[in-house]
Amino acid sequence: MPLRVEETFSARLAGGRQTGMWVCSGSPLIAEICAGSGLDWLLIDAEHSPNGLESLLAQLQAVHGYPVTAVVRPPSGDAVLLKQYLDLGAQNLLIPMVDTPEQAAELVRAVRYPPLGIRGVGSALARASRWNRIEGYLENAAESVTLLVQIETAAAVDNVEAIAAVDGVDGLFIGPADLAASMGLLGQQEHPDVIAAVEHCIRVVKAAGKPVGVNAFAEATARRYIEAGVDFILVGADVALLARGSEALAAKYLPAADDDVRASY
Repeated sequence: MPLRVEETFSARLAGGRQTGMWVCSGSPLIAEICAGSGLDWLLIDAEHSPNGLESLLAQLQAVHGYPVTAVVRPPSGDAVLLKQYLDLGAQNLLIPMVDTPEQAAELVRAVRYPPLGIRGVGSALARASRWNRIEGYLENAAESVTLLVQIETAAAVDNVEAIAAVDGVDGLFIGPADLAASMGLLGQQEHPDVIAAVEHCIRVVKAAGKPVGVNAFAEATARRYIEAGVDFILVGADVALLARGSEALAAKYLPAADDDVRASY
């Protein structure tokens, strides 16, 4: 029975702003709970989270069928790793630490089959093609993948216009935490200089006609970036919600509970 490719994140973005959250726990159960939350998208993280190929596969299976789009972030843009992620069925990839248009162009090649790229051909063995049950998968694979690159350093901010111009990059996502660190402002995502750099990137990417996203856990900051015109945004994380929620529970019943405010991402 022929099957069809699922809707990509690019297609969802064409319908309007997408609001989502991180899934960092490595748990398929928690991923499924988050998938039913009503949010538009989930970022399943493998850069700073305990995720390997098997746990990513389980989470993709857990959220399948819910009205939410899964985007997966690998720990790096290594071409071999991206090939494995794509074969698992991760259609939407967010690649961290992209500083130059040359890096971005290599990533485009990594997610496309020859002659357009260098992705290894193993569709008969892969969940991505549902083991060759999706008709025309090889011929149309490029259209089934959304490639997002992450702007996280001062160098990337300097190059943001050139990165946005790379054909095959479907969107840019700004990471204020690493950006702040790169600017000598570690842990100060709310610093005016960091906010100014983020808003500069938003303007440049939108002028280039590409979708632009940002990470913002503080509600006031998130709403500021929404007003600035971001197309997709992450406003929380499973592990952060659990950490803050469990602390709030302890504070209700334990008079000695620590009531210090924790920094957001």
